[in-house]
Amino acid sequence: MSAQPPSDAMLDPSVPPSGDGCVECDAAGSWWFHLRRCAACGHIGCCDQSLGKHATAHAKQTGHRYIRSFEPGEDWYWDYDTEEFADGPDLAPPQHHPDDQTVPGPASRVPDDWAAQLQAAGG
Repeated sequence: MSAQPPSDAMLDPSVPPSGDGCVECDAAGSWWFHLRRCAACGHIGCCDQSLGKHATAHAKQTGHRYIRSFEPGEDWYWDYDTEEFADGPDLAPPQHHPDDQTVPGPASRVPDDWAAQLQAAGG
């Protein structure tokens, strides 16, 4: 069951995403498994199954409690405070990373042993 929709004070549907990939992974030349979008500021971070777990780190650093999936075909929200799925509004486009972007991605930085790396890290 979904939690109550986020209040306007907790998100800004008009803010576009920060880019097509995880901000921190891009800066480090790294890769991610899945992407998440902060509903308050548009920050794109990698999921908790990724090595960096940057979406969760962003939430902890900023207090921005709601994320939305940034994967094609997914429109769910997650509330870090309640650790439950939540309902929420459509956010400013784009709603997901480009359809041709690989998962994991980006393709040019994903190592051949990516699955083993995620498994070893507990992802």
